[in-house]
Amino acid sequence: MRTTQRAFTPRRYLMCPPVHFRVTYSINPWMDPGKPIDLPLALAQWEDLRDRYRALGHTVEELAPRPGLPDMVYAANGATVVDGRVLGARFAHPERWAEAEVHLKWFRTHGYAEVREPAHINEGEGDFAVTASWLLAGRGFRSSPLSHAEAQEFFGRPVVGLDLVDPRYYHLDTALCVLDDEGDEVMYYPGAFSAGSRAVLRRLFPDALIATEEDAAALGLNAVSDGRHVLLPQAAVGLFGPLRERGYEPIGIDLGELLKGGGSVKCCTQELRQASSSPSAGGQLSPQSMSRAAL
Repeated sequence: MRTTQRAFTPRRYLMCPPVHFRVTYSINPWMDPGKPIDLPLALAQWEDLRDRYRALGHTVEELAPRPGLPDMVYAANGATVVDGRVLGARFAHPERWAEAEVHLKWFRTHGYAEVREPAHINEGEGDFAVTASWLLAGRGFRSSPLSHAEAQEFFGRPVVGLDLVDPRYYHLDTALCVLDDEGDEVMYYPGAFSAGSRAVLRRLFPDALIATEEDAAALGLNAVSDGRHVLLPQAAVGLFGPLRERGYEPIGIDLGELLKGGGSVKCCTQELRQASSSPSAGGQLSPQSMSRAAL
């Protein structure tokens, strides 16, 4: 068991403030339109997460929210970015359809040369998780299995499909978190997956951190790791000790208002993984050098 402190890599994230956040419909078990939303509190909690990222040395870009699109705060769902290549989202529910084009437009106006509008339903990093060796891909509630082959062809990375069976964990990012994308280390909740997918996860990640049902139900796996710091819901108290034992530094975040929409830290955070800026990349500058930093 690793106990020394880990190194971390500065990251670039895309987030969207919850200016228009509401729960006026229900497309997952967490959403109850009858529950009131404290919008000023939701915005303050979101700003705390954004400011924590910046204090840790990460760059946060901001996507302008649009009226009538209350779920835009869950920016992770809008696309998947690997090596500077952008695979857009195609949402399963009509309430979110318009978000896809907003994300695509942002990438096209911020210097990303390879931006693809998908043919099949996928909800971005909600159901795609990037490790050093694989692109893990959830299916069962939102994303189509056909999107897996589409992602593999576009990114040129092997895709591993995982079946979700518990509707509370409707996206992969509610049931699994990549802790170290250079060392293929993850944490996950087995009860969210089918028997066959659990067997695959055990084979691929024999040393994974296994979350309890209690911590999973607090959306503790809807977390973001930079290789050292793990930002996760503060209510997932059972994960803090095991993370420290592995050399990580857990940072508890309160996103209680945004949890009412079925999302937490990861749902609010899309990672912009940059391309190489070397001559071998065809002279293409990375999005990091072309994008306007929001720091």
